[in-house]
Amino acid sequence: MLQRSSFQIFLAVQKALFLRELSMRFSVSKTGLFWTFFEPFIQVFVMVLIKVVLFGRESENFDFAVFLALNFIAFNLFKHIIIKSMGAFTANKALFVYKQVKPIDTIIARTMVEVFITGVIIVFFLFIGVYFNFNLTVKNLPMVALGFLLLIAFAISLGVFLAVANRFYSSIGKTISILMTFMMFSSALFYTVEMLPFALQSLILYNPLVHFIEMIHGFYFYALDDKFVNYNYMLLWILIPLYLGLWLYKKLEERIISL
Repeated sequence: MLQRSSFQIFLAVQKALFLRELSMRFSVSKTGLFWTFFEPFIQVFVMVLIKVVLFGRESENFDFAVFLALNFIAFNLFKHIIIKSMGAFTANKALFVYKQVKPIDTIIARTMVEVFITGVIIVFFLFIGVYFNFNLTVKNLPMVALGFLLLIAFAISLGVFLAVANRFYSSIGKTISILMTFMMFSSALFYTVEMLPFALQSLILYNPLVHFIEMIHGFYFYALDDKFVNYNYMLLWILIPLYLGLWLYKKLEERIISL
């Protein structure tokens, strides 16, 4: 019998973990499953309703509903990767008795599940957009896709770092869950940076997530651009947490398994 390579073992582990995570997500209560897929729809509906009530139907020179849908899809992907990553070690502790399964494998598998679910949500939104004749025209699809890939990389880098930290200090997970609510209102989801006063623009651009969101909707809509995006700042926020997270993980892997 031929011995499998390390990469083949990795792929087999990822397939098993992916199917396990997907099964667990789909076997939860009907309420949880409903919220998984319809959270962004409800968010977009509520925000469009608030805009119509407060500001009327006058619109910017882009489709506001599509703008919200795009931003919430991106934000929810980011948020869910981080939240699921922080709980990955604890939820899969029993699997660590198998030497083929490493703790970091569980983060990768959970990320893939979130990407898969987000893909399904995007397809739902596309069907709805076509049915109701929304303007779904994309200015630069490859750059929008790159924006999502960079956002996923950012979420994974923070996820690895926070997963290790949360394994030893569980209060970190609770703090991050609260922080996500604050980030939802401060990450250019309901507005563009250009809509803000100059003083607020300088302040909000310290939030790295703003740059990822601005890149995504800046390349999606013809009326918008990426002039506020600092790509070097984005790369720093991807690479520094990833380096720190992997360094901590390497030093503490045995303790993570034994806890």
